[in-house]
Amino acid sequence: MLKQKILDYGKMIKFSHTVFALPFALSAVVLAWQTHVPSLWELFLILVAMVGARSAAMGFNRIVDADIDKKNPRTAVREIPSGVLTRSQALIFVGMSSLLFVGAAALLSPLCFGLSFPLLGLLFFYSFTKRFTALCHLVLGFVISLAPVGAWVALTGTLNWGIVMLAAALWFYIAGFDILYACQDIDFDRKQGLFSLPVLVGPVRAMQISTLFHVLFLVFLLGLFPAFDMHAVFLVFWAMIAVLIVLEHRLVKPDDLSRIDMAFFHVNSAVSVILFAGIFIETFF
Repeated sequence: MLKQKILDYGKMIKFSHTVFALPFALSAVVLAWQTHVPSLWELFLILVAMVGARSAAMGFNRIVDADIDKKNPRTAVREIPSGVLTRSQALIFVGMSSLLFVGAAALLSPLCFGLSFPLLGLLFFYSFTKRFTALCHLVLGFVISLAPVGAWVALTGTLNWGIVMLAAALWFYIAGFDILYACQDIDFDRKQGLFSLPVLVGPVRAMQISTLFHVLFLVFLLGLFPAFDMHAVFLVFWAMIAVLIVLEHRLVKPDDLSRIDMAFFHVNSAVSVILFAGIFIETFF
């Protein structure tokens, strides 16, 4: 019974999707290694903080969207609409995840503790944005882009333009594929009065904007090369990521969304992992 509940909570927050953003945060840790070698305790706390923050944000999103999800055939099978989990259970989960995040931040540093509260507010705020703005994809990208910034600040207590480049890359990476994913719900969102770029400008223009965002992702990612005085090996991994981005946009067409899951899950997971591998190898080998 306990094992099943844990699995249900994991499905509710799409724990497997952690692979999209976590490698960016871990990349920030590796980049910070040049000036600050983290202890195992710091690494553990950063991981706990990342998992806690994401779990709280996703759980809150599922609570806020439960009534909408119940009406959408694509999302009606989610844990709260289908009755697998109650709102109360989800709310307790969000509270515990929030405490986990804030607690880990407090143990990292007073600065991280102070920043944890506005960050949690931003994470929760995203869940309401599709009710009033088509720029919700950019809001999602922005709040997730704070993951590598948080890891960097936790270790160094500072900011530099290189880590801002990494955050900007993650911002447009997330926003770009969230636009593609939102193309699945254009008709439903229109009927419900919800906002998204695909609803506002149609699937063709939305996919063009997604392409632009992913070009910006590649540009900002390339900015890491001079920012951290990297070796040429990083460019090899950057090229691999560029090929995957091209593949993603070839898989998804305005009139054919049948391969969107392949683009969303498989390609994006590979992009994140390859980025981390490239930065890790460039730094330590």
